[in-house]
Amino acid sequence: MNRILVINVARIGDTLLTTPALRALAAKWPQAQITFLGHPKRVEVMEHLPFLAATGGITKHRARWRGRLPGARWDLALVLGFDQELVAYALRVASHVVAFRQGNPLLDARLLHCVEPPAAQSQHGASMQLLLTRALGIPDAGLRLSYTVTAEERAQARALLSRLRLESASPLVGLQVRAFPTKAWRDWPIGHFAALCERIRSRWGDAHFLLFGAPEDRPRTDELVKLIPAATTSLAGQLDLRASAAVMNELDLFIGLDSGPTHIMGALEAPMIALYHCLAPGRFMQPLERPRCYVVDHPRSPQACDADTPMGEIPVEAVWNRVVEALA
Repeated sequence: MNRILVINVARIGDTLLTTPALRALAAKWPQAQITFLGHPKRVEVMEHLPFLAATGGITKHRARWRGRLPGARWDLALVLGFDQELVAYALRVASHVVAFRQGNPLLDARLLHCVEPPAAQSQHGASMQLLLTRALGIPDAGLRLSYTVTAEERAQARALLSRLRLESASPLVGLQVRAFPTKAWRDWPIGHFAALCERIRSRWGDAHFLLFGAPEDRPRTDELVKLIPAATTSLAGQLDLRASAAVMNELDLFIGLDSGPTHIMGALEAPMIALYHCLAPGRFMQPLERPRCYVVDHPRSPQACDADTPMGEIPVEAVWNRVVEALA
């Protein structure tokens, strides 16, 4: 294989969950030029990965009009997800296509491998992506997520922390206090975050807290800043995705909910704590093969859980114990 295309139009987390499969392809065909196409607003998390030759944006709507000229551009294409328009595009531009069963007999019949999708919450998200490479007989090359912070991004992050006069903060703790707008049941109460911050400050008097997030996360970050004004700085809505990741790479500890930034942190090195709701336990999404990653699951089982089950049932003490362990 000389040219390989991988398509996955998804959120940040699901995009990063593709990286173990990409790494497996690169290990199998180290000379291949691998192109990744993803959501135009999310694909930047895949930039600068050493096993990718190119990245680009695509949507299922744009895919309908692309690849109409004759001639295969790729030897092999893998399509993750269930957008038939993306599979049809891959069939136009690649000699061979591997994808999950789409439920369209005419489309499925044209696939080199038509992979049966697993049942919901039957395996980890990264393993689900690897089903396509395994269908080709390609061995796994690790389950760790991948993300690359460039030297320039690292320098800019350190310059920002210097301007904020946070070089002496010890520990410097990053917080992601909001999950997804459509999944508010994943949000741990701000009061719990505040209580945790106060416990950290009582143990480490020079601790400072950086709050990450998008502009729409500001109501929650502002609420926490009001509760602990002397030791919190909100960066919500002030940095783009890659700039935020570069700052996260400088932290002493990250504490986050089940969200895109937490997935990014799963590909970095600093200690991290991830909180998971009982509807989406950590065993299905937590960073794998990630040293110094501490998972705090909701105490209820999925069978005794629904979207009305409050994240506040995760006690502050449970997270605090992980903080002590992470900063030991």
